[in-house]
Amino acid sequence: MNITLAQPRGFCAGVVRAIEIVERTLKQFPHPIYVLHEIVHNSYVIDDLKTRGAVFVETLEEVPTGAVCVFSAHGVATTVVKNAKQRQLQIIDATCPLVTKVHAQAQHYAEDGYEIIIIGHTGHPEVEGTRGCITTKPVHVISSSEEVAQLHVKNSDYVAYVTQTTLSTDDTKDVINTLTARFPNIKGPALNDICYATQSRQNAVRKLATDIEILLVVGANNSSNSNRLQEVGKHAGVDSYLIEDADDLKTEWFINKP
Repeated sequence: MNITLAQPRGFCAGVVRAIEIVERTLKQFPHPIYVLHEIVHNSYVIDDLKTRGAVFVETLEEVPTGAVCVFSAHGVATTVVKNAKQRQLQIIDATCPLVTKVHAQAQHYAEDGYEIIIIGHTGHPEVEGTRGCITTKPVHVISSSEEVAQLHVKNSDYVAYVTQTTLSTDDTKDVINTLTARFPNIKGPALNDICYATQSRQNAVRKLATDIEILLVVGANNSSNSNRLQEVGKHAGVDSYLIEDADDLKTEWFINKP
């Protein structure tokens, strides 16, 4: 049996940076330190950081007053930052620089009078963080082309969009095309402002699919990117499975495979 590793693979640069920030914070400050949201959807990384003194929380209210709090790579709303400062938390910001750029773009559009459309998944920490950075204009969150027709905006000439960075350009292109058809003057990010980490990994799976019979995606069940890679493999006609570790492997997957 031949095993081929996809290139590229693994965590994106923003996640690697966030993990390194948590590790440095653990060395620098007394334990425990608190991390708002999982730094990455990977149980091994999370469990390792927990054993070293990190406590992962979903709300700021779970963090004791005055404690050290790391913001994950997904970013947070401006109200979260304000609340953290009011509670005298020691803030360590591990927000991905590209997410920070999305926040700045959205705020800039809103300040110029544009209604904001976020292409992403409602409830995702990154989307909620971006949404929470806009306080002066309506914000709409959509994830499909079908939702474009349901949008109600005040002025169709003053609409702008940003995207969830963990979505690939393939995942968003149909939505963007539909938005552009309905709102010809819509504004959006420049191509060099887009994160291509997700796209490059999906392309790597498509490239592999022509030469393999089984695709194993090693990732967490709650990782949207891992699930999407499995979908890409299946769509390419390859038996594709999402596993967290070797214990998830099943012998029957490999029967009658060369």
